Amino acid sequence: MPNYTNMSLTIKGHIATLTLDNPPAHTWTKDGLNSLTTLVNDLNNNESVYALVIHGSGDKFFSAGADLNSFADGDKGNAISMAIAFAEAFEALTSYRGVSIAVINGYAMGGGLECALACDIRIAESHAVMALPEASVGLLPCAGGTQNLPWLVGEGWAKRMILCGERVDAETALRIGLVEEVTNQGQGLAAAQELAQKVAKQSPVAVSYCKDLIQSARHAPPAHNLIKEREAFVKLFDTADQTEGVQAFLEKRKPVWQNK
Repeated sequence: MPNYTNMSLTIKGHIATLTLDNPPAHTWTKDGLNSLTTLVNDLNNNESVYALVIHGSGDKFFSAGADLNSFADGDKGNAISMAIAFAEAFEALTSYRGVSIAVINGYAMGGGLECALACDIRIAESHAVMALPEASVGLLPCAGGTQNLPWLVGEGWAKRMILCGERVDAETALRIGLVEEVTNQGQGLAAAQELAQKVAKQSPVAVSYCKDLIQSARHAPPAHNLIKEREAFVKLFDTADQTEGVQAFLEKRKPVWQNK
């Protein structure tokens, strides 16, 4: 298994589990962000992995975002390099071909929450706290926060969190659509693994096509995407998984996916 900066990766069956591990608050560094980009690319090339679960080591932090010491000198060159590293890492995560699940097991602040926003599904433990507080220190969310948050929770709540610096707890996050599930403290990872097992039962090729279509709804009108939907449906007939899926159903057995 390759070494990734400030994180560790384990793979069991078709599920990869990424543990953020940069104590005490799992803040993002440039090297850590570059490692995340590399890690996602590695998983995209691993045809046996269908789902990715991300959580923070320990029980206090998912991630507190960027280390503000990185910006203390006011160096614009450093700001540019960090912004690019954030963009590349989280855009790679958003485009991951499988299903990504964030387990928000504590504080998810700034770039920490933006990491979770880049995932497909978010599960929060009951003690989790989420915020995008960048404006309180004269900055702004530059890793997709201003775009991904309003897509999930609507413009009003996005403005409350970004413009007013409002923090939300797990139950509020569930109510406004920021997360899809809340578990008791310490149970988020198990819930995510259970969900990832469901993903593993799906055709990974079909899931990849479906994910692309769902996310296309963010920026393209239905008339465009309905055409893409039909085209993708037909393209699946060129895949081994489509043949296997139909045959397995007719033969009343579990399919054996090849991710091809």
